[in-house]
Amino acid sequence: MIFVTGGTGLVGAHLLYELTLSGKKVKALKRKSSNLKQVLKTFSYYTDKAQDLFELINWVEGDILDYFSIEKLLKDVTEIYHCAAIVSFDPKDRKRMIANNVEGTANLVNAAIENKVKKVCHVSSIAALGRLENGIPVTEETNWVPVKKISGYSESKFFSEAEIWRGIEEGLDAVIINPSIIFGPSNWETGSSKMFKTIWDGMKFYTKGVTGFVDVKDVVKAMVLLMDENNFESAKNQRFILSAEDWSYKKVFNQIADNLGKPRPTVFASDFLLQIVWRAAKLASVLNGRPSLITNESVANSNKIFSYDGNKIEKQFGFKYLSIAESIKQTAALLKMDMLSA
Repeated sequence: MIFVTGGTGLVGAHLLYELTLSGKKVKALKRKSSNLKQVLKTFSYYTDKAQDLFELINWVEGDILDYFSIEKLLKDVTEIYHCAAIVSFDPKDRKRMIANNVEGTANLVNAAIENKVKKVCHVSSIAALGRLENGIPVTEETNWVPVKKISGYSESKFFSEAEIWRGIEEGLDAVIINPSIIFGPSNWETGSSKMFKTIWDGMKFYTKGVTGFVDVKDVVKAMVLLMDENNFESAKNQRFILSAEDWSYKKVFNQIADNLGKPRPTVFASDFLLQIVWRAAKLASVLNGRPSLITNESVANSNKIFSYDGNKIEKQFGFKYLSIAESIKQTAALLKMDMLSA
């Protein structure tokens, strides 16, 4: 039996689709408030048998912060895909996010060891790795260095991953993936999918920063590949960066706009302008009571150049990435379909 956390998110929903399509027995963790409609919606992007596949999932209610409930849920489990994590760049969420992500992972590790789960795949992030500026590629060996302005999300992913490494020292067999920014269809108002919706709505600004990008289908394909019984022995107790290409935000925004048939952003958002924008957004948030999508953390690296080397999995397992141009094309087509049918 396979156990999946975070099944309603971008990666988790696509993983559930891939696992059910392959006929795997899957148990997925959910909360009372979980939006399962988004999972079904994700399935419907790829098949006309979405409902049939969705009904193969054994949804179980629980909370990753409740150790004893997780321990019970893992009784018949042989494999775990840990996709659950809070993602936020709002300073108000920092303490809650770090506590949730780290404690939840620690509980899962301890329960997995207690139940002698054979294999674990942990979805980490490039945010858990160090950053090298000016285009020097970050690899799996690049150390995370705590600095004053590091984001709460980065801190939460680093210490969550540390719990996996701690589990490995205690006998757990696990593989870690560190995806860059993930493109794919999901709730268009959240995460990286929001980038497509913002440009659909007419965003005028672009930045000159560079970072890594990867398609969600590649992330899932890599997870399944690394957990396969023929590969796991040579993959376990390692991390793998998943990043297809480094692109500038300007190039990404232009490609998204072109594929959506929308105007390209034309106004360069300098660091000075970004500082004004996030402060204005903060003031608006105070006045209207709604959380701001633009924060100091979210724009801090918008004009910096970072590079990520995702070829370890290519060299070790012959993995092939979808191009970012094609990923944008496919994701934009699904957003366009949704917007035009709304």
